[in-house]
Amino acid sequence: MSSGFKPGREGGVVTGFDAAEVSILRSLVTQILGLIEPGETGDDPLEKALGIGASEQSDDPVLARLFPSAYEDGEAAAEFRRYTEATLREGKRADAQMMLDSAEPGRVELTREQAQAWMRALNDVRLALGTRLEVTEEVHDEIADMSESDPRYPAYVIYDWLTYLQDTLVRALW
Repeated sequence: MSSGFKPGREGGVVTGFDAAEVSILRSLVTQILGLIEPGETGDDPLEKALGIGASEQSDDPVLARLFPSAYEDGEAAAEFRRYTEATLREGKRADAQMMLDSAEPGRVELTREQAQAWMRALNDVRLALGTRLEVTEEVHDEIADMSESDPRYPAYVIYDWLTYLQDTLVRALW
């Protein structure tokens, strides 16, 4: 099992993964890429250039978690979403693709910029998985009390592992 991230050269980080861990990471990140479609904009050239898109919030709980409303006021939230969501989607897709491209078995060395993309992508994977699992603050107690025969057990263990990876990545960067 991965020993987590450690500080690397010139502000980067290093870690090591076995083939199974890379397979899990790639599978989860691929699912994120499938879920977060490219941001759609209007046909107007100015809208395309500025990334102005749709204003409706998704009714998928995972997408609603990944792209939360910025305001309680529905009209203000819709207007904000219209001007930001397409660009946010592109950023999340770029981070996920960076993680997908650089996750490999063995020693993995990431530049500071790659590590920050991994941090954001890991966060998105954790948010998506946590939303699907309906994770609460008591997740560690739930895992400790859960039988290994519980069909949810592997997913909760993966969620816990992703949390560990993200924590070690944050610590290695700062």
